[in-house]
Amino acid sequence: MFVSLYTTRLILNALGVVDFGIYAIVGGAIGMLGFLNGAMSSATQRFMSYAEGQGNQEKKIGVFNVSVVIHLCLAFVIVVVLIIAGLVYFNGILNIPENRILAAKFVYGSLIFSTFLTVINVPYEAVMNAHENMRYYALVGILESLLKLTVAFVCVSTNYDKLIVYGILMACIPVVTLSIMKVYCHKRYSECILNPFKYFRKDLAKEMLGFTGWNFFSTSAMMIANYGLGVVTNAFYGVVLNTALAVAQQVDAMLKIFSSNMLKALNPVIVKSAGAGDRTSFIKATFTGSKFSFFVFVFFSIPFLIETPYILKIWLGNVPDWAVLFCRLQVIASVLGQLTVTFPTAIGANGRIKGVSIGTAIIYLSSIFITFVLFRYGCPPYCMYLSIILLNVIGFRILGAFVFHRLLKIEYMDILKGCVIPCIVVFLLSFGLTYLLTILYEESFLRLCFTCIISCCFFVLFVCVCGLSKTERNILFNLFYSVKKRLV
Repeated sequence: MFVSLYTTRLILNALGVVDFGIYAIVGGAIGMLGFLNGAMSSATQRFMSYAEGQGNQEKKIGVFNVSVVIHLCLAFVIVVVLIIAGLVYFNGILNIPENRILAAKFVYGSLIFSTFLTVINVPYEAVMNAHENMRYYALVGILESLLKLTVAFVCVSTNYDKLIVYGILMACIPVVTLSIMKVYCHKRYSECILNPFKYFRKDLAKEMLGFTGWNFFSTSAMMIANYGLGVVTNAFYGVVLNTALAVAQQVDAMLKIFSSNMLKALNPVIVKSAGAGDRTSFIKATFTGSKFSFFVFVFFSIPFLIETPYILKIWLGNVPDWAVLFCRLQVIASVLGQLTVTFPTAIGANGRIKGVSIGTAIIYLSSIFITFVLFRYGCPPYCMYLSIILLNVIGFRILGAFVFHRLLKIEYMDILKGCVIPCIVVFLLSFGLTYLLTILYEESFLRLCFTCIISCCFFVLFVCVCGLSKTERNILFNLFYSVKKRLV
């Protein structure tokens, strides 16, 4: 996380506000497929983890081979779509200075190549997730961060066009990390036997295509909405606003690292419990995982929300216009988004996702239309977050709770008491008291340290007192003692 933050500072200073904004908007067309890649991986992981819960080795091999065929076909389709879309993007849609269009096209082309490799590697990532191999993610994550830091240093020192160099080198990083994953999986996991002619099963392919199709539909809608908001912002306000938006999204991604990695380990547990028919463990893992993910994210978010201007000043040096407000709004949206964050996985484990996929697509695509209307009538840039928070966050969570209730017969009051209310109470109390105590002092590094300490103390207190049930406190204390024992 810290390497990535430092890398962003180097790249922003090396490229400048305009080129950084160009990379954000052009690379976003490809980067949104990283979001798609994660969702497709979770779809394949669902079948892999379900088979793991059933203890069916033959089915796991079948899932792997069917997934390889599906994603190879999908990769070719995506490449063709991106090439066609590029012809449209660079002829009237994107608001890019004339003298930087060639560099933007180089970035776009190089990232298409890395996207192809990323998509065909989805089955291997699904296998890693199903086996909950966090050690691999730790080591490769560190390697990826160091490679990005190396790219940043190259861009700072090169005499060539820095945007072109940055785009090409960033596209090369997935080649390294994905190659390592592929070799590792084939050597370590028995289900990674690549022989579609022998292990391809039509019945399994039909089931996976049905699930993957609806998952792809809803994920594509979310992906289009997230990128579409950037395009609408670019059309009305230019690449400088895209730079502020990119900074906000970078901060949000960094703050989510810990909770996201926790969910990588937790999601397979939820699906395996469903596959084994263990309803008690399934519901317990869903509720407890949602709360723990929320608390991990909020732990880092509260100090940042209070000290955003000072942190950005230290981090970036030259803070882009609107970046402070965008960062705060983005983090607030994510705080709300962490409520019931495990529910989509629980619903997916059930397998019946058609209704929730259609509802998700309607909610997310509506946010683009609302943002366009707001900007069309002269509303300021931050109004974009009104549609994000009301539709993409709150509306999506309400839909998830509704489907969770209908499919699994969980009462709404149990959802509120088990997840939502404890999380909101902990956040409001921790943030409110920390803000009141720190706002009295002038902005400084000393105040930043004081904010972090006070926030940590209040947060731990309120999580233990009103955020966790007795069972969950025991889980947390046992984890603490286990870590302490290993260290000692």
